[in-house]
Amino acid sequence: MREAWAGQRRSVPYQLVEVTGPSMVPTLQNGDWLLVQHVRSAADVREGDVVVLRHPLQQDLLIVKRAVERREGGWWVLGDNTFVENDSREFGTVPDELVLARGRGRFRPPREVQRSVAGVAGWLASCVRPLRADRSFSRRLRAR
Repeated sequence: MREAWAGQRRSVPYQLVEVTGPSMVPTLQNGDWLLVQHVRSAADVREGDVVVLRHPLQQDLLIVKRAVERREGGWWVLGDNTFVENDSREFGTVPDELVLARGRGRFRPPREVQRSVAGVAGWLASCVRPLRADRSFSRRLRAR
């Protein structure tokens, strides 16, 4: 994830970060921009939220995952892409202090130059999406 995180957690409530990697496909793709809201405490995060957190084993690395459930000691987080296991299946429960922000919306930049009105309209219809925890999370569970 590309971002300018240092010093902004307290002064700016919202921030844009660029997503890199495949762990949240299909919800987030490599190159998407995520609007995040910084959290003050674990009470600001709900089950199903997309969250930005420090990797528990490599704390200089920020990752994006879905907060699946509250457990003793923190959050159980999973990526939406079941083929990528860089989540709580690998590193266990994430302590509350490592959860930094929750996703509020996604912007998908165009992947190529659109040369038709239909292409531009299609991109406009899909480029900005809110991240609704209840909607995307329940769809993912039903698909399993």
